[in-house]
Amino acid sequence: MKSNKKGFTLIELLIVVVIIGILAAIAIPKFANTKEKAYLAAMKSDLRNLVTAEEAYFSEGALYTDVTAVYGTATTPAALKYSTSTGVSVSGTATAGISFVATATHTATTKTCYIAVGVGTQEGEPLCP
Repeated sequence: MKSNKKGFTLIELLIVVVIIGILAAIAIPKFANTKEKAYLAAMKSDLRNLVTAEEAYFSEGALYTDVTAVYGTATTPAALKYSTSTGVSVSGTATAGISFVATATHTATTKTCYIAVGVGTQEGEPLCP
């Protein structure tokens, strides 16, 4: 006689659960630092935008902003026309109006990125050590 019972055996269900567990163990570490990468990308993007704004300012007056400023806030020089992404804080210092260094931080990470123009070997490239 044939039995009409349909369904999965306990062994089949356990094998499926083990396979899903193995796949999850592989996938979770791959995506664990995705948010961190997004925060770093936002900081790098803001630093690149700052370089663009500073170069536009430099083309008008032949000087970079010559004040220590927190960009993206009320202390930003009005002619700079620059603002930051949500959660990103960028501060910078110009040296004699011919070079500047800026750093970026994000409220959700402890890492800091920086960019330098007119000084150093990594000029114009945002770095997040």
